[in-house]
Amino acid sequence: MKPMVILTGPTAVGKTALSIKLAKTINGAVISADSMQIYKHMDIGSAKITPEEMQGVPHYMIDELEPWEEFHVARFAAMAKHSLEEIYAAGKIPILTGGTGFYIQALLYDIDFTKQAGDEAYRKSLEALAREQGADTLHHMLQEIDPASAEAIHANNIKRVIRALEYYRLTGERISEHNQRERQKSSPYRFAYFVLTDRREELYRRIDKRVDAMVGQGLVQEVERLKAMGCHREMVSMQGLGYKEILSYLEGELSLEEAVYIIKRETRHFAKRQMTWFQRERDVIWLDKSAYAYQEEDILTDMIDILTEKGIISRKEQNQQ
Repeated sequence: MKPMVILTGPTAVGKTALSIKLAKTINGAVISADSMQIYKHMDIGSAKITPEEMQGVPHYMIDELEPWEEFHVARFAAMAKHSLEEIYAAGKIPILTGGTGFYIQALLYDIDFTKQAGDEAYRKSLEALAREQGADTLHHMLQEIDPASAEAIHANNIKRVIRALEYYRLTGERISEHNQRERQKSSPYRFAYFVLTDRREELYRRIDKRVDAMVGQGLVQEVERLKAMGCHREMVSMQGLGYKEILSYLEGELSLEEAVYIIKRETRHFAKRQMTWFQRERDVIWLDKSAYAYQEEDILTDMIDILTEKGIISRKEQNQQ
């Protein structure tokens, strides 16, 4: 079984900085498990790691696609497996970092999405309904048949809402039950699944600070450039947090102050949904920053000890770094 390290947690908790320190310690390479950093030209709103912040650590699944290209869990899994092959061939340990729990689960347990059939006519009718009556209409439909999925999937994530409705129509089974069953699969990897957390009030403070920084760094100008390139709200990429709200500001639907307020509020809600997802996962190792008095070196030391105990790295390898 080949080694894999997962370092995840809610948005803005500090995964990026810790992942770099970990990678430099264990001879690792990072695979981004993020649904937005895969896109070129979308740097500020996605809080994309910069080349300087990478500090020479190889990164995969960043700046791979144009904003108008579709990106979904099946494509993520296929691309990530290719990245894994390159990392193992280079003699490095893959570190899967990011906050998209569904993507992490898909790769970690090698879930096969190719066998899931579709109903194109039904899907198109739901897409039309969303355009005519709004995303909330579909989300209410999902709430009625699958409350667990409705809780896990935001109303604005129209494609995932439609997929859940379509799956129920085709199989008569709730997709949340399907996902729960998939969670019981054993992983083909020897792994450690770390979830970095923090006190809620501190996390929310970091989220607000990050959003203000994004605006200061030019988020509005970034969305203006994307709009000039032909990007619009129907695209999966432009449904990302921060992008759709600034787009609404640029189109005169919101003031900038309102848009920033909504981004902060929705990002807090997103962080809460992320935590709900990770609490349902098996084999999770929780790393509460407040319990370590925010000493990152202490967190890193414990991670190394756990990786050594699990046989993911050897003490000899660690000492050679």
